[in-house]
Amino acid sequence: MDKKQLGKSDLLISPIGFGAWAIGGGDWAFSWGPQDDNDSITAIHKALDLGINWIDTAAVYGLGHSEEVVGKAVKSASQKPYLFTKCSMVWDDKREITNSLKQIRREVEDSLRRLQVEAIDLYQVHWPKPDEDIEEGWTVMADLQREGKVRWIGVSNFSVSQMERALKIAPITSNQPPYSMLNRAIEAEILPFTHKHNIGTINYAPMHSGLLTGAMTKERVASFPSDDFRRNAKNYQEPLLSRNLSIADFLKTVGTRHNVTAGVVAIAWTLHNPAITAAIVGGRNAEQVEGVTPAVTFRLTEAEYAEINAFLAAHP
Repeated sequence: MDKKQLGKSDLLISPIGFGAWAIGGGDWAFSWGPQDDNDSITAIHKALDLGINWIDTAAVYGLGHSEEVVGKAVKSASQKPYLFTKCSMVWDDKREITNSLKQIRREVEDSLRRLQVEAIDLYQVHWPKPDEDIEEGWTVMADLQREGKVRWIGVSNFSVSQMERALKIAPITSNQPPYSMLNRAIEAEILPFTHKHNIGTINYAPMHSGLLTGAMTKERVASFPSDDFRRNAKNYQEPLLSRNLSIADFLKTVGTRHNVTAGVVAIAWTLHNPAITAAIVGGRNAEQVEGVTPAVTFRLTEAEYAEINAFLAAHP
């Protein structure tokens, strides 16, 4: 497995990491629906056994629950991965979520406790909101790094101008943006900027939250639990849903040539961009993890990459 250096850090990471959003469980604003914790722990162990060496989570996933599950899984695992988590989305006793860059010191202590570690390998600002507090928040992030509570600091969902403001205070190890063949907004400005400044990029939702796995159907979408955020996501609504499922079907034909799934092809498409360091890939059970792990080594040829792009252009 070819591991890549994340930005200017000493972190050498596998081409895909385990994404822990869905394992936060149900009953919160951005839930994927109910989730069995034993399935989550088994999925994490399977990912580590197959060579994935980093886990990306966030305090807000399940309102702390994802971090707790990750902490339990890693404590009982034979391999010890890098742990990445995020701050700046906080909640109250009513489980209502708000954006804040003024509680980072409290947040890091809570995350350290839930993850059961003394230092977080990569600590990221989840969202740059409120925008006027970016400098204050990033200053605290830099302080935490100097104090040794976090090893490296990164951002998520930041624009170029917001990264430029943060860079005046302290270096940025990485940026975590959404990127898939259904969401290419970062190609114009953000990826060229991070590539130029050697800021690592770990993209989330390379399979667009399950839509490009090849396992999604209209019937499955219709039966999503009431607390699954995807029920209201635009790409899961018509007419986009039919278009997106046709793209997934096309990816199946590419994957069949190599005995890999449509999801693996979707992940490989994002990794084909030289500005992408690695991709975050979720898994809710060991079977799902095994299905996507070939993305660790599978790569598209230039001809296949062009073939997929031509299909996308023909189905805008």
